[in-house]
Amino acid sequence: MIAAFSITPLGVGEDVGRAVAEAVRVVRASGLPNETTAMYTTVEGEWDEVMAVIKRATDAVMAVSPRCSLVIKADVRPGITDGMTSKVASVERYLAEE
Repeated sequence: MIAAFSITPLGVGEDVGRAVAEAVRVVRASGLPNETTAMYTTVEGEWDEVMAVIKRATDAVMAVSPRCSLVIKADVRPGITDGMTSKVASVERYLAEE
């Protein structure tokens, strides 16, 4: 599965970068393929391992924030690996045709 998620710390003021960095640190330490953008962090792996990483990332934010908002969007497609790369490559192939 591929999951894109966003954890927003609440109750810590406008600067949430430090708390978000703690969540990203957890994702990167997981060893799973991942990517962080301005709005979401995407992680790829088996259901249980992806959800465990999202939980640990949420716990890391909750350790420095009294509350958080969590948004998850997932593509659950058993048997597919390297989806984060192959899905983008497919779109790029179509764009190159023009």
